[in-house]
Amino acid sequence: MRREVYELQGFAIALDKVALVSRVFEADNKEGYQFNITFSSELRLPAKFPTRNDADLERQLFIKALKGN
Repeated sequence: MRREVYELQGFAIALDKVALVSRVFEADNKEGYQFNITFSSELRLPAKFPTRNDADLERQLFIKALKGN
């Protein structure tokens, strides 16, 4: 059975509602690195991490969960 919910930074994300996952980029005011998750309702959730490696890893894991692997 595919997991339909992903937990990220205290949020429970319904995977079937995700429309877009952005690339990793440097956050405003040099607050680390982030990627954005946009939902089908056009709501955007920024996921911020202290290092680029942390952000890249979490983004990869999130995309893997979206694919159901």
